[in-house]
Amino acid sequence: MPTALLDASVIGPVDVAVIRFDSDEFSDDVAPALAELNRSGTVHIIDLAFVRKAADESVSCLEATDEHVARAFAGLADTQFDLLSDSDFDKIADELDPGSSAMVIVWENSWAARLAAALRGSHGQVVAQERIPHDSVVRAIAALEEE
Repeated sequence: MPTALLDASVIGPVDVAVIRFDSDEFSDDVAPALAELNRSGTVHIIDLAFVRKAADESVSCLEATDEHVARAFAGLADTQFDLLSDSDFDKIADELDPGSSAMVIVWENSWAARLAAALRGSHGQVVAQERIPHDSVVRAIAALEEE
């Protein structure tokens, strides 16, 4: 979806996630899952980048079209809509251990676009939102199974 087709009045909530990997080599294992979410319309991937910190602590940033990741990730982020700045990437790199990397992904929650538009039209706004950590969900499920 080209940038011109993004419509602020109907866009769903937009999230950014930083996913850390223990290696500074990027695995393409997550690409099929991201592609499926994008293809199904669950999300619309707006921006996708990678930050690598080598063992010598040198840092490099890659876009989805760069040679090292293009085979698996090119075409996932088809909108040139940069919500992240170089200083954002610098902060991410500062948090990485030498020999590790991170995937930075910005996506529109397309599944929630209709609800988001209705909330805006009703002058409502989300005032709090928090993701429940996976470990907490696992514990809650285990507690149910013990009952």
